[in-house]
Amino acid sequence: MVNKALSNNPPAGNFHITTHASDWLWAVFAIMLLSLLISLFWTGLGRHRNRIPYQIPVVVLTVSTIAYFSMASDLGFAVISNRGGTRQVWYVRYIQWFINAPLILLGLLIFTNMTVSDILTTLFFSWVVVVSGLVGALVASSYKWGYYAFGLAALFYLWYRLFAHSLRYPFRVGQNVRSGYWGLGAYVAFIWTLYPICWGLSEGSNTISPTSEMVFYGILDIIAGPLFLLFYMLRVSTLQSADLGAASLSAANRGEVEPKGPAPGTAAPAPGASQAPAGGGA
Repeated sequence: MVNKALSNNPPAGNFHITTHASDWLWAVFAIMLLSLLISLFWTGLGRHRNRIPYQIPVVVLTVSTIAYFSMASDLGFAVISNRGGTRQVWYVRYIQWFINAPLILLGLLIFTNMTVSDILTTLFFSWVVVVSGLVGALVASSYKWGYYAFGLAALFYLWYRLFAHSLRYPFRVGQNVRSGYWGLGAYVAFIWTLYPICWGLSEGSNTISPTSEMVFYGILDIIAGPLFLLFYMLRVSTLQSADLGAASLSAANRGEVEPKGPAPGTAAPAPGASQAPAGGGA
């Protein structure tokens, strides 16, 4: 079947995608759509399909499927002046990331004991990363690198929240989920760190063509999307109802820190000993 997307929706700018890029984007669209259908089937079979971890893959893959349909059809872009001429910049890709990035983080953070406000703050900085990338891509002057710096700073702060700040709180579920959190967290951190490299080579400096950009971003989106969610769903499928209940944002005792023991120089109270009233009775 001949791909007529670029005939129906002609590209614009001096630097734009080719039919080969559109073919690749249709292939990524097919991967996203197939992954979405699998996740819908998996969610439908799950006994706890109303829980957040079961819903996140469906939302993420739905958004990615629509985004790649748009890009494969050569839709959802703007033409921006860049070094050497004008270039296509796909804002639909940033809409995809704006929705999906916080959901992926949420899927990890709910298994920690972080407070809801801490979780929301962490999700906010994922939006800072995406919006900084979008604004930087749409800026024609060298000031775009200022937004690039803001995005990088927010990304590094995300890793602090994910790997250091979360240590203040005990995990709400067992050792199996704790090891899964560190493994999947490191996976996300590594893949997301590659996105600024692609941005710098494409929307930033116009070093690589939009076709190469699509291949680069497409591979990253497959690894950070369907492949990550496969590992995530395999972990979630091993959890019991009590584990999923403990991971709820409304679960009791969320936000309690690890006990630190008695103050220096004081003895711990004996088991079963009652504490005297503060005021003392007559």
